[in-house]
Amino acid sequence: MNIRQKLAENEWKGEIGFTIESREPERVVARMPVTEAAKNPFKTMHAGALIWFADIAATLCAIGDLDSIGEDGSGFPLAVDLHTVLSGNEKAGDLIATSTTVKRGGKLIVIRTEVRGETGRLLIDMTTTHLRAG
Repeated sequence: MNIRQKLAENEWKGEIGFTIESREPERVVARMPVTEAAKNPFKTMHAGALIWFADIAATLCAIGDLDSIGEDGSGFPLAVDLHTVLSGNEKAGDLIATSTTVKRGGKLIVIRTEVRGETGRLLIDMTTTHLRAG
């Protein structure tokens, strides 16, 4: 299929997922395989899939201790700012997201997340700011 045909399609679907490899109060590491469902028409990772991956890893890092979140969602660190620099892309292999805490205040939490390809090449450098709810 050529690019024009792909862009003309009216239905886009697929499943993407990732695994948490380690979770500490100030650091989260996750791994996501590059799959066809997460690729754009040029057969590289869709920017939205990369940002989704980085955002969830960042949010888990912002949570820190799972016991800080109530069953009703109270205490959840809501992202209020997300700054992403897309500096590379991949067509195959696994991606590694590493999120670390930059600042953890009473209400404000700042997280830095890097997503790298298997070779270590930087794909995303993301800084997120979260406000802890209620």
